[in-house]
Amino acid sequence: MKIGLTGGIASGKSTVARMLAARGALLVDADQVAREVVLPGEPALGAIASTFGQAVLEADGSLNRKALGEIVFRDKTLLAKLEAITHPAIRERMQRRIHSYEEQDPNRLIVADIPLLFETGQQNLYEGVMVVYVPADLQRTRLMERDAVSKEEAERRISLQMDIERKKLLADWVIDNGGTLAETEQQIDDFWKSKCLP
Repeated sequence: MKIGLTGGIASGKSTVARMLAARGALLVDADQVAREVVLPGEPALGAIASTFGQAVLEADGSLNRKALGEIVFRDKTLLAKLEAITHPAIRERMQRRIHSYEEQDPNRLIVADIPLLFETGQQNLYEGVMVVYVPADLQRTRLMERDAVSKEEAERRISLQMDIERKKLLADWVIDNGGTLAETEQQIDDFWKSKCLP
């Protein structure tokens, strides 16, 4: 079975991904793949350089994320151009990796960890979607603490994603991560017993 794993920023999605991996799931992480597709020699990096100029490259030919961020995060049109380059490359590599995992071990749970799964319309690629949920006020507090940002900046970042309550409604499985770690572990155990044990 292959499932999509998503949630809001600072909801604890990485924690849940680790819990699933610890029980034997194979993990494909969109953030990790996003870093891979812009390494030197990758077609996506070449396309980024020709679209945004050599200023987005370091002296060694690697991507200067800060320089690129300063260009695209001020202009939605430019951000859309960047996403048109990176999103297909990320999606294609993730699907190749998932396919390879399915061939190696058809009975293992495969978890695709995708922060913007619903926002990018990928939910239909999976047999179900698990949403890691925390109420918006707790999400904001955790984000402020984790990234040392102001309340306003935390709210701005949260607003860039689909509302967490809407994600919860669209989920096949909801993991409520608003309590203790032990309570989250228990929910993962329950899911694992119901879906992954013969």
